[in-house]
Amino acid sequence: MPPSTDAMTLVLFVPADRPERIAKAAAAGADAVIVDLEDAVAPDARGAAREGLDAAMSGIAAPLVLRINAAGTPWHASDLMAAARLPLAAVMLAKAETGESCAQVARATGKPVIALVETARGIADLAGIAAASSRMAFGSIDYAADLGMGHTRQSLLAARAALVLAARLADQPAPLDGVTTATRDAALVEEECRHATEMGMGGKLLIHPAQIAPARRGFAPTEDEARWARRVLEAAGDGAAVQMDGAMIDAPVIARARRILARSEAAA
Repeated sequence: MPPSTDAMTLVLFVPADRPERIAKAAAAGADAVIVDLEDAVAPDARGAAREGLDAAMSGIAAPLVLRINAAGTPWHASDLMAAARLPLAAVMLAKAETGESCAQVARATGKPVIALVETARGIADLAGIAAASSRMAFGSIDYAADLGMGHTRQSLLAARAALVLAARLADQPAPLDGVTTATRDAALVEEECRHATEMGMGGKLLIHPAQIAPARRGFAPTEDEARWARRVLEAAGDGAAVQMDGAMIDAPVIARARRILARSEAAA
């Protein structure tokens, strides 16, 4: 049985027209590999790339996700047929804009759907998308382009918060954050993953194997955070409200400490 999308923290993109890279990506250490039939492949090469996936995915042990073209595009119907037959953990729908489009992908493929929200229309129907998908991801670069805005933390703050809130209301795992385009700036990747964690995101889309290690560090609690969490749980004892370092420790603080230690254990 394929692993749940819940377990995916770091997912690595690989172009579908470069089948020799799929095995390499699977061995790189990400939690899953997204084989991309959309933006990473030239429009006139998408048909051939799709036809080569049966052989390219054979024998791959890592969880595989297929990013398919958006509903209404010329490639969507053929992508759905391919996704239905391939050994996938999930299907990622590019430019997911309605709950119904996500539901149609789920019905046609019989697989969990990761909704890639990357337009204003997608943000407008987050409740419907969250209800019809297994998980959401943020296509932040396309979203910024759609709105004519800068691709900055400040400009994307509202959209990230909206995705996190919609996922929580739908009892979904926390969304996957968008890509960092810098492939060799480890400090920036780690910093952006820490920001994603601060915003409530549960993982990140990656475009290069060199981003995996710093992204892992970014999603793991720091030693100071883990030390604080252990002290909180020790001080809390039976769960009654107590004081520690001049601050009140009550149920929400204890819950945060437990989440931090859970992240620490997962990273380890």
